[in-house]
Amino acid sequence: MGSAAARWVLLATVLGSGVAFLDATVVNVALPAIAEDLDGSLADLQWVLNAYLVTLSALVLLGGSLGDRFGRRRVFLAGLFGFTGASVVCGLAPGVGVLIAARALQGMAAALLVPASLAILSATFHPDDRARAVGAWSGLSGVAGAVGPFVGGYLVDTLSWRVAFLVNVPLAAAVVVAVRHVPETRAADARRPDVPGALMASAGLGLSTYALIEAQMVVGVVGLLVLVAFVVVESRSPAPMLPLALFRNRQFSGANLTTLAVYAALSGAFFLLVLQLQVALGYSALEAGSALLPVTLLMVGLSARAGALAQRIGPRLPMTVGPVVMATGLLLWTRVDVGASYAGAVLPGALVFGLGLAATVAPLTATIMASADDEHLGAASGVNNAVARTAGLLAVSVLPLVVGLDTAGSPGRLDAAADDAMVVGAGLAVVGGLVALVTVRTAARVATTTQPNAAGHPCGDPCLRDAVGAPRPRRAARSGPPRDAG
Repeated sequence: MGSAAARWVLLATVLGSGVAFLDATVVNVALPAIAEDLDGSLADLQWVLNAYLVTLSALVLLGGSLGDRFGRRRVFLAGLFGFTGASVVCGLAPGVGVLIAARALQGMAAALLVPASLAILSATFHPDDRARAVGAWSGLSGVAGAVGPFVGGYLVDTLSWRVAFLVNVPLAAAVVVAVRHVPETRAADARRPDVPGALMASAGLGLSTYALIEAQMVVGVVGLLVLVAFVVVESRSPAPMLPLALFRNRQFSGANLTTLAVYAALSGAFFLLVLQLQVALGYSALEAGSALLPVTLLMVGLSARAGALAQRIGPRLPMTVGPVVMATGLLLWTRVDVGASYAGAVLPGALVFGLGLAATVAPLTATIMASADDEHLGAASGVNNAVARTAGLLAVSVLPLVVGLDTAGSPGRLDAAADDAMVVGAGLAVVGGLVALVTVRTAARVATTTQPNAAGHPCGDPCLRDAVGAPRPRRAARSGPPRDAG
């Protein structure tokens, strides 16, 4: 940390992943304008979000393994160019069908871009500084996602929702300049990509999502069966897209369960709150986006500090307390009703929710990456991204059904549905915190690494790292067979 090489790597990875995160949240604010311009229904709006999430969730594992095999920098650039091209198609889409198809293409490209970004970071930083680097990446990339509603609102109000997609072109150009200074890395033992697994995952998630949005039970059953078959095939594959061995690590499994619960709460809250502010309370797109600006500021100021704190005291406490604080913020948002003031209803929830989010994200991400050995960083990043995006996919698909959301109904009915959704989200966040309390240890022994130590000399045998990447003193070797690094 602090070197010129480190700054270039952070700049490239933050900008690259930030393009995807920014776009994902810009779309939330643009949904009402898209519906009006393209005559879209609630189901159309769900697909505008979920077409992206389906392909991203299904292929992000493959994207991580492709980076390990062919080079993380190369795959990162391929994802960046693909995402930019799909963004142009989104901005020029003549109808909602073309827009949905282009969003699916964006998800495919993001499946290359996002895991490669984090894998580059983890592969290039020394283990002593990895947690701080991941904390900076989490905070700054999270800012890109959080500032999306503000930027999207401004562009929608002053220009058009189409410009909200086209703005990715100059951002991508800046990433290309920065990535020239990033070294290439790859795994020494990476195997052939698991294309059959990727196809099965895409089919299973796509069918399940279609069933949830369109209320087709038979299709849903087929989708679930395909997903079960996917897990069976992966367990028998010599080079699986989903390395099931990673889940033998309790730390890795618990942190991913926390991710599932927390990101479902996050995605559902942002989707419904932005709709509620515009449809029920009459906010403009810019006002709705600006309402979430406190979350952005808190992520900027606190995420790196949260990562450093987790490295000192261990990740369990922030990963337990953070989601509970997020839940409190969601419950405060139940006071957002027709006629409510921003200062009295929206701002308190945004401040509390932002505090909880900032406390959670960096320790959670660092714990995931530290739980995998250095040869499978791309796969670990892919798994966690897949879990996070699947959580968003489920939240956007299921929450409207659970709370009876209908954007065509009265503002009062929309308020009631949004309040119910916030309560559900708060419950999910608390579950995520409890899972972290049970499964994440304060200073757990996790993955091994043969990276050089601080003096520049390779360890005589694998160094032990704690849950957020800091090296721990080695213990005397014990008799018996060595443990599996997974």
